[in-house]
Amino acid sequence: MLLPQKKEREYRFKLALRMGLPIFALILALISHTLVSNYATLQTSFYIEAIILLVVSIYFIFYLIYNGFDVKITDDVTKTFTREYFYKYLQEEIKNKKQYTLILISIDNLNDINNLYGIKNGDKVLKYVVEWIVQYLKKEGIENFPIGHIKGGDFVIGLEGLQNKYSTLLELICLKSNEVKVDDIEIKISGAITDTSYSYELNYLIENLFELQNKNRNTKYNEENINPNELESLVIHAIENKSLLIMSQEVFYQDKPSFKECYVKLQGKNNKIIHPKTYLKVINKLGLGVNFDLMVLEELVKNCKESENIYAINILPTSLRNEKFLAKTKELLHGTDTNIMFVLNETQYYSYISRYNTIIKSLKDVGVFIAIDRLGSIHTSFLYLRELNVDVVRFDTYYSNKEKLSQNRSILDGFNLMAHEKGIKTWIKNIEDESTCKLAQEMNIDYIQGKYLSEVVITEK
Repeated sequence: MLLPQKKEREYRFKLALRMGLPIFALILALISHTLVSNYATLQTSFYIEAIILLVVSIYFIFYLIYNGFDVKITDDVTKTFTREYFYKYLQEEIKNKKQYTLILISIDNLNDINNLYGIKNGDKVLKYVVEWIVQYLKKEGIENFPIGHIKGGDFVIGLEGLQNKYSTLLELICLKSNEVKVDDIEIKISGAITDTSYSYELNYLIENLFELQNKNRNTKYNEENINPNELESLVIHAIENKSLLIMSQEVFYQDKPSFKECYVKLQGKNNKIIHPKTYLKVINKLGLGVNFDLMVLEELVKNCKESENIYAINILPTSLRNEKFLAKTKELLHGTDTNIMFVLNETQYYSYISRYNTIIKSLKDVGVFIAIDRLGSIHTSFLYLRELNVDVVRFDTYYSNKEKLSQNRSILDGFNLMAHEKGIKTWIKNIEDESTCKLAQEMNIDYIQGKYLSEVVITEK
């Protein structure tokens, strides 16, 4: 048992005693008075009833105290529902009303506020934003709606009906939030909306809210809307049956093909194609990342073992640092002529750099090349360029058109120079026209890839 749990138990017991002793004393006083006044006429049943009364009174007091602590339904700071109670409440609402909408409201810069102004002011901001949302919705004629604190600066609102009824409302909330300030503290608010037409399972709805919000914040792309239950089933079926579609595209060095980057799609039931942006979230959620990466690597080694090409594949950084994955990779590549490059895309910096470099060295010993993706966009990639012994760094696709490439030429020239001084090659993808390709070559970027140079084709088996 943890110390906080022990202290909480002690606190509850002391509180129960303080509440129970006065009542216990009153009952004793009543029994004593009755004994003194009517001792001669008292029957045996009185003594039995008195003992039962004492026991029941004490039990009832302890029961109230302990259950009163357990049933905590509001957050101390914001006075919104706690996540646990909110989920229970919403599950009943969805079950009873069927058509139901969830709106996510997030304070995007809460962490910065806590760091700059202190946690106390961060709490003040949380409370103010909740009050502002409640007042705003009240003006729109919406009252007595459930609102819960999910985590950090994230709140979810439940409203009856489908999302087309509230989409404009969410847009107005986000626009009006520019006016929201607490003293001199600026607040950045974003949101997302979903409803039960997506799923009737609450966990899927909440996850979908955060996924939609991430898409709105970052890149916008079209994604096939598949029911989450069906999606999980399709992904699991594809992995169990090793139903993969491996495609590749040539990457050029000085106008000559140098290696191929592979793209993996899953083939579900009825040959339904599932794209990486769709299946990766399921794989991560189910903890299948290592198994999936190993399956892709195994299929690639089996199908391309006679080829002299280098094949670049995207690998989860967490897989690379997994002992099972490392051991199996070395086993698969031992004694083969297959050349593999692992492309790593990581947004969170892994601080155990010496261990990371040791892992990379062990993979290089069996012929694996290592590439870091999204340089110039994610700060983590720059730190890895500086500290890891990798072979290649790839610029973020933000720079993959002529305008962005020209505007940010000095930045990319700096990254390019840093990489080359460390003996690391640079790579840019999604080059779509001749002028952009020539500019990339002028900038001395080593590897160039895109539809202008070659099409994506299915890898031969």
